[in-house]
Amino acid sequence: MKTDIKDTDQGYEITMNLPGVKKEDVKAELKDGYLTISAVHSGEEEKGRSYVRRERYHGSMRRTFYVGEALRQEDIRASFENGVLRLAVPKEAPKPEQEKPRYINID
Repeated sequence: MKTDIKDTDQGYEITMNLPGVKKEDVKAELKDGYLTISAVHSGEEEKGRSYVRRERYHGSMRRTFYVGEALRQEDIRASFENGVLRLAVPKEAPKPEQEKPRYINID
């Protein structure tokens, strides 16, 4: 799962190469501030075939990124086309600073 993460003003753009993986075999989950991308690549079953060498990958893959606990599932946009998964993850909103106490003058 070769991945590029680009930092922009609005957030992060994640581009992940998943060659040979179908859209329905890709899952994205957000839990406790962690974004987990998992994919299953299953090869075609060819019964009765005997291979001398087989180099194509078959199995499952998973990557996890910390994106912040303030994000919700609805905040992240994703698209999958031609074996490339693209995710737009907004940056976590900065927490408001605690307001400094304002004292009232006592006359």
